[in-house]
Amino acid sequence: MTNRYVYGIVDGETIEFETDAVAGAECVYTISHRRLGAVVSDIDTTDPEDTDEDAQRHDDVLREIMDYDGGTTVVPMQFGMAFEGDRELKNVLRGARPAFRRAMTDIEGRFELGLKLVREDDTAVDREAIEADIEDRLEPIAAQSVENDLFSDRLVLNRSYLVGRDERETFDDAVADFEADHDELMVRYTGPFAPYSFVDVKIGAQ
Repeated sequence: MTNRYVYGIVDGETIEFETDAVAGAECVYTISHRRLGAVVSDIDTTDPEDTDEDAQRHDDVLREIMDYDGGTTVVPMQFGMAFEGDRELKNVLRGARPAFRRAMTDIEGRFELGLKLVREDDTAVDREAIEADIEDRLEPIAAQSVENDLFSDRLVLNRSYLVGRDERETFDDAVADFEADHDELMVRYTGPFAPYSFVDVKIGAQ
């Protein structure tokens, strides 16, 4: 039996393209139910091994979906969501439809950008002043932001931002201006990513 591996949920778009997908699959396509589309590839198991290579493929496919046809909004699924068949997958789309619709509304036309600020060794910084500066520069541009773990003593700030496609250049410029004004910090600016940090739809694989 061929199972369906799910990358994310889109708003009714028909998507199909060839790519290097999870577990050696070479084609990604949509399975639709009532204006929701699950973007999937075929897979031999419902419990795919979480390798670094396939985790990267999962993220790469999500980026391709986001870029598809000039820009597509996608509710991303975590790595490893696989279903035994179309019926099981459509049952999930039916049951979680209200949650997916709310998530679509929240992230429509937007993606996630990440910002980490790292102080140099043996450099003292005013964390509160830096956070206030970042807030003044970036919060007016971003639709939402969330704070992430400070997993290192040198990490001064670690945040994810939900930013509209039309605001990307403005946001980039604001980060660049901040970096130019803060020689005491290393700026690690990443993305765009599928907006994992701004979606909270939990479904179970079958």
